[in-house]
Amino acid sequence: MIAWVRDVSPALARCELTHLERAAIDAQRARQQHALYVTELAALGCRIEWLPPLESQADAVFVEDTAVLVREVAVVTRPGAASRRGEVESVAAALARHLEVRRLTDPACLEGGDVLRVGRELYVGLTRGPGARTNAAGIAQLGEALKPFGYAVQALALHGCLHLKSAATFIPPETLLVNPDWVDSAAFTGAAVIAVDPREAYGANTLTVAGVTLVSQAYPRTQGRLDAAGIATRALDVSELHKAEAALTCMSLLLEGPAELSA
Repeated sequence: MIAWVRDVSPALARCELTHLERAAIDAQRARQQHALYVTELAALGCRIEWLPPLESQADAVFVEDTAVLVREVAVVTRPGAASRRGEVESVAAALARHLEVRRLTDPACLEGGDVLRVGRELYVGLTRGPGARTNAAGIAQLGEALKPFGYAVQALALHGCLHLKSAATFIPPETLLVNPDWVDSAAFTGAAVIAVDPREAYGANTLTVAGVTLVSQAYPRTQGRLDAAGIATRALDVSELHKAEAALTCMSLLLEGPAELSA
């Protein structure tokens, strides 16, 4: 498995925020937490590929939003936050060394954090109104790009959070961790649903690599629900990154060998 990552920008404190109030971010601590995250991915068997630093791009560490990867092709996105569109060229160049690259174009907007893959079905979060990062044109273009490879793309209504993967993530082989206040869990088919602890609204974002589900230390009650279901978990401290309205999946792009994706 390849994991593409990028260093934390010194401009992180100027990150885009939609649903959170701005809070002071300790840049050094954020870099330390990110370094431990990357170390964990490597320990789980990922080959780490570093993208070039973009010091003026506040959100550049959150590489998930710049592309959607499946085994056959990479779709480079057009982020809904205009300030982030300068991130995509370096990602496209890196991915092109491994995959065919297709691109979304104006008027499409789509961020990878809105895309949740379960087998060959890709669910895409669609938020209406100000702050939306993905639009209908983006979903349509993603569907056209992936259709030749046998993938289906389905829009899901989303409210109250930034991205679909703020509200739900897939834990192979058959579990979805969901915040039902932000997305209708009945929209997902063929998977067992575990709800986050209601006191931990942001606890649904997890990242599963090599059979281990990484969770945030900030959500121990939700981690307990996963443990009780027999899911192997490991907690990481990403508290400074949470202040940037980010979580575990945001900081990497994963290209897996098996047919299943884990985020």
